[in-house]
Amino acid sequence: MNIDMIEAAADRLRGHARVTPLLSSPFLDEIAGRQVLVKAEALQHTGSFKFRGGWSAVSALDPALRARGVIAYSSGNHAQGVARAAARHGAPAVIVMPADAPRLKIENTRALGAEVVLYDRAHGDRDAIGAELAAERGLTLIKPFDEPQVIAGQGTCGLEIAQQAAEAGVMRADVLIPCGGGGLTSGVALALAARAPGLRARPAEPEGFDDTARSLASGQIERNARLSGSLCDAIITPSPGAITFPIMARLCGPGVVVSEEDALRAMAAAFTRLKLVLEPGGAVALAAALYHPEMIEGDAVIAVASGGNVDHALFCTALERYGEGA
Repeated sequence: MNIDMIEAAADRLRGHARVTPLLSSPFLDEIAGRQVLVKAEALQHTGSFKFRGGWSAVSALDPALRARGVIAYSSGNHAQGVARAAARHGAPAVIVMPADAPRLKIENTRALGAEVVLYDRAHGDRDAIGAELAAERGLTLIKPFDEPQVIAGQGTCGLEIAQQAAEAGVMRADVLIPCGGGGLTSGVALALAARAPGLRARPAEPEGFDDTARSLASGQIERNARLSGSLCDAIITPSPGAITFPIMARLCGPGVVVSEEDALRAMAAAFTRLKLVLEPGGAVALAAALYHPEMIEGDAVIAVASGGNVDHALFCTALERYGEGA
């Protein structure tokens, strides 16, 4: 993995992915006690940054392989990113999704033209299911994070942050990133190291599923004890990836861990102050920036708002619980 791969992915994404804005609000600055800039990846196609990696990987395939179809496993955001990218390339897509994924994500993935195969997250083996289907149908597997072309695509978000932060006059800051397996975090870290070395990538995770923070602290890959049971479903993975972890260990600062309640508070704050809809997993970096200021260095902080695919009922819960105080 290197900056050349990310630049090449940016070339393939140009005209297909949105350049998402870097938003700010004086109300958020007041809460955090420093300047807060929010990279609004929830405004990307399919509602999350995952479209970047999906398009990067699908577009990089040999045309003959792509025509046979692709397969991915995902709780929803990678699913939608791959489904849209495959549809735009005229390729069939099969997505293996946990049965307890938010209904909106399952329905959206089907609406984008993909075949959805559901499995039990707690007891099923998505890798085995995906491998069997790939072998049976001759499909190419696009992994959600531990795949070089996916990481390269996610890294294009970091290229945009580097340019936008410079335009805002921010040359030194922590860049907080919602982290599951580390595809976005490692891609952004690589881009920042090459294009904005004063910006430091740091993973943000929910309590109980902080495998990356623990792995960075111990220097080796740690696993989560549970694989389900969090509102932050979008960023729940067993452990950091074999490709992503060495990148994060080399380039990232310490991880920040937030509660689910912090994530819900951040969702309400994002909607109230920025008119931005976030899902819990997509809000953990903003939650860290707003409610854990003691963990952050410098006069400014950048938080990636990575996704906004949230069920109506859960979003209403966040607003009812915390909207007035946001």
